Amino acid sequence: MIGGRPNPLPWNYRWRTNIVHVPAMAVITAVCGSLSLLVSLVDKKGNVQHRIARVWARGCVWASGAKLRVLGAENFRKRPVAVYASNHTSYMDTPVIFSALPFQFRILARKELWPIPFIGWYLNRSGQIQIDTGNPRATLSSLGAGARALRSGMRLFVFPEGGRTSDGELRPFLSGAAYLAIRAQVPLVPIALSGVYELLPIHTRHFYPGEVTLSVGEPIETAGMTLRQTEELTGRLRAAIEQLCLPRCERAQSEEGSVSAVLSS
Repeated sequence: MIGGRPNPLPWNYRWRTNIVHVPAMAVITAVCGSLSLLVSLVDKKGNVQHRIARVWARGCVWASGAKLRVLGAENFRKRPVAVYASNHTSYMDTPVIFSALPFQFRILARKELWPIPFIGWYLNRSGQIQIDTGNPRATLSSLGAGARALRSGMRLFVFPEGGRTSDGELRPFLSGAAYLAIRAQVPLVPIALSGVYELLPIHTRHFYPGEVTLSVGEPIETAGMTLRQTEELTGRLRAAIEQLCLPRCERAQSEEGSVSAVLSS
């Protein structure tokens, strides 16, 4: 088993992926990508392109057979501008994120996505921010672009692990999300994705549909923090996402234990 996913995957799931899911997603991507490219000629602010991206994302989630549930959605609206950061479990994370976030934002994405037809075209024309983790100078330039976007009032989304998990567990976090939040003096909002790894783990190409959950935590304030506290904030972000990843029953028990410890001290 891979989490709750059978390994090997039964033949009917592989057959359905090849005959139904992948062709449907390919058509949705081609149509939305082409439409977004045309709209980009006149849509300078990216509003219409983002709406098309949300249609694409919801279409992909639907085509995968997954059911999306959002928990803590009220935390999306607590601050007008913030850095949103999530664990990275699957290629399907991006459609889930675009489906769930109810506002326009910019995403820091690996440069390897830019050459992909339709997807890369959207990323380039809609003003998403390319990041090259293998080039420190280019990374600093990308972080600078991200900070400028935040200061202009645009929300930002980051995968702080820098790549997908290979086993469903959290990887070490890079400090980019915390750096951006402190530099722009905006809150850092933790997001946890559950069930997306089982839907489509790394190095697989067949879907195992089920419920996927996006949980939004309380914003972590950065007002008054300095860049010397970047690692501290990165640790707090990772701990918050790790807590959100716990099943709700375990999370409740953990919170009850914390309250009991405080009361007894």
